[in-house]
Amino acid sequence: MVSKHSYTDFQLRAEFWVDDDANSGIFIRCTNPDKVGTDSAYEVNIYDKRPDPSYGTGAIVNVAKVEPMPKAGGKWNVYEITAKGPQFTVILNGQKTVDGVEDSKFTSGRIALQYGAGAVKDKGVVKFRKVEIKPL
Repeated sequence: MVSKHSYTDFQLRAEFWVDDDANSGIFIRCTNPDKVGTDSAYEVNIYDKRPDPSYGTGAIVNVAKVEPMPKAGGKWNVYEITAKGPQFTVILNGQKTVDGVEDSKFTSGRIALQYGAGAVKDKGVVKFRKVEIKPL
């Protein structure tokens, strides 16, 4: 699902539930809404079984690593993502996983909610609710 509007500086809050096999994430500042991916957006990852856990759940893929990687599978979680200029903060369930990292590849764009099948083809459950975006 991709937002109709583009956002530059914002706070996003989203509740999500995933099972252990799910590969999901929230893409921000998507510059190409027809082909959403890390080549055209930032991905705040939700992927507990990612082969390289440094960019797993709580990380921004290829921008900000997370150590140790928190687990999100099997429960409702809350992401709070702030993008202001080149600075990003990510909070998962009240714990900062990305704190003030800076990157300026993408300055504005849409927001997208990802569903990836996960470790086993056509398996994995992802649910989002109460997605709120507040422009800054």
